[in-house]
Amino acid sequence: MKNLKTALIFVLTISCSLSLFSQNESEGHSNGVKLENPITEAFIKKHLSKQSPKLILTPSTEKLLKQKLKTDALVKTYYAFLKEEAFRILETPLLKLELEGFRFPDAREALRKLATLSIVYRIDENPIILNRINEELVAISSFDSWNPQHFLDVSQTALGVALAIDWNANTLPKETIKLAKKALMEKAILPSFNTTSERMGWIDGSNNWNAVCHGGMIAASLAIADENPALAAKTISRALEKLPNSLKEYAPEGVHPEGPFYWRFGTSYTAVASNVLKTALGTDFGISKSPGFMQTADYRLEVTGPSGDCFNYADSDGKTDGDASAVLAWFAAQTGNGAYINKPFFEYPNNPDLLLAEEALIQQNEGRFAGVALIWLAQCSFENTTQLPQAWYGKGHVPIVVFRGDKDDTKQFYLAAKGGSGLISHGNMDAGTFVFELNGIRWVIDPGNQNYYPLNKIGFELSNSKQDSERWTLLTKNNFGHSIVTVNNELFNVKGNVPVVDFKDDEIPEATFDLTELYMGNIKSLKRTFIKENNQSLLIEDQFEINEATQMVTWQLMTVADVEPTKNGAILKQDGKILNLSILSPENLKISIISLDPAPLKIDKQIKNLKRIEIRIPAYFLKGNGGLLQVRLSDKKSN
Repeated sequence: MKNLKTALIFVLTISCSLSLFSQNESEGHSNGVKLENPITEAFIKKHLSKQSPKLILTPSTEKLLKQKLKTDALVKTYYAFLKEEAFRILETPLLKLELEGFRFPDAREALRKLATLSIVYRIDENPIILNRINEELVAISSFDSWNPQHFLDVSQTALGVALAIDWNANTLPKETIKLAKKALMEKAILPSFNTTSERMGWIDGSNNWNAVCHGGMIAASLAIADENPALAAKTISRALEKLPNSLKEYAPEGVHPEGPFYWRFGTSYTAVASNVLKTALGTDFGISKSPGFMQTADYRLEVTGPSGDCFNYADSDGKTDGDASAVLAWFAAQTGNGAYINKPFFEYPNNPDLLLAEEALIQQNEGRFAGVALIWLAQCSFENTTQLPQAWYGKGHVPIVVFRGDKDDTKQFYLAAKGGSGLISHGNMDAGTFVFELNGIRWVIDPGNQNYYPLNKIGFELSNSKQDSERWTLLTKNNFGHSIVTVNNELFNVKGNVPVVDFKDDEIPEATFDLTELYMGNIKSLKRTFIKENNQSLLIEDQFEINEATQMVTWQLMTVADVEPTKNGAILKQDGKILNLSILSPENLKISIISLDPAPLKIDKQIKNLKRIEIRIPAYFLKGNGGLLQVRLSDKKSN
């Protein structure tokens, strides 16, 4: 159990730390996103709250939390878990600065441990827990550094220390508070201004690093603002100038181009920035009002299927983890929308659906914001619970379309498809791909992310997104590992952009993506349309026009189901259920089954029973220059 937990924490920390490619170093005020920025030393001195605590937890929110612990079963149950977790932390060794390559994997543990212990101490006032908080703070503050060569580590450590000294300001030894504040300044805030250091592109960048690092520095600055208001003002002012770079990525409707996995990382710290600024200075200066930001919680629900797995595009895994559940609780607290609460996460250990308690425990331990989540959960009023629409189109750099079953759906129909470009941060050659669920089974899968550390260790150019980069040799990254259409067996044009050109939210919804730019002139045009015929049937139409360069058009579908070829398609079998794949047009086409277990390269992600179903159409097979490939996925045979 302990080893598995450690492995999960390490893998997820590595995953969050992909190099800063595609940072898009643009001005912070683009796309109309501009935050108020009146921050000066005088402003800090005048407006900094005199109450204690003042970062997320305040006297009023603490009073509400203690009331909810008496009246709200969900809050009470979740706190019981946190209390258990606090005592488990007591049995673990103090954190040490031990690097894996150039990363400090336990930075997330610094935040998780300090926030969990601190919120439990605020409620129970157990001196044993306070002593451990003190020991952790002294140990962390005494590190030689917080690893500024990988500033995500600095930010996460700094946030944990800031919350711990703020929440326990009146009970920790004064020497510890002094030591921790000195560490915040010397090991976090001042190094953040060393722009000549490695990997400092986050300052002006637009991906999740921008949100995480500036968010952590805001919290650190507010924690030391009473002693050094000038340094705090300089740091917070910079953050308000630069945060729009990542905030604009949510416009116009909350879709996050980096996918659901990195959504929860960057969005969590954006929520933290908003929260600490409001509680300490009285306003978040417009963060929560940025175009699309409050809508992004809807995006996160939309890209989660009935199975509970996410549409795992853009270097994402498929699971909903603790950090996602925590930040959604912040959105629930802001909006009163109960749909944002992932009850199974907060109901452990009293949820009968979680049959394997250890699995639930591991899921919760993944959450570095576990302690903070209790405060957000207690603030939820559940004034309303919105229902997800049957057809949803999220606009943005990576347009997403989702179709679901209606209110009477017993088949758990779910389609999620994407457009966009491979040049997006964490982007892959997967524009036009989709995942599909029916009857509780994910039949069409995405291979998802793979562990970065073994690749970085051998010098693999994972962060290079140029057309000839070795990144595109990996099955998880290139178009041969996704459910799309490939032409002439060639890689996609990494610069090619795929928009949604038609969307109909009718009784029979449909959406069309234009894939033409992906093929670098190997085909004249190709458009892909998804049609939800009913709650048990999806029709995929690929309309294309060939040219002299077109030799072979290959339709691809990724699955881990068993596949049995039929006269006009295939039968997929998984967990005692079936899905029919029927080729409606052209006639006389057969499928091919390409086993990808093992994957082509030793360094590829290995997925048990993975295979690619192909439908190959040679150019000479077509009459004229056009073609229409129609494939139906249904639990009933086509006529």
